[in-house]
Amino acid sequence: MQIMFRDKKYEIKGGISARDAIKKIGVDPEAVLVVVNGKLVTDDAVLKDGDDVKLVAVVSGGQLCIAD
Repeated sequence: MQIMFRDKKYEIKGGISARDAIKKIGVDPEAVLVVVNGKLVTDDAVLKDGDDVKLVAVVSGGQLCIAD
């Protein structure tokens, strides 16, 4: 199976959870969303050989302002 993340391709054997595959390529599982065959899945989804997997970086930021 092939995992795409930030214009890079990684080859991983299927039969493992998305979370384990993410860790295997050295990415923090909390920092990405997993899209398999065009559908958003949870990181406990089991990936199979032939799946098209894309990781989407989670972007956060901004500033919290609390007015009195």
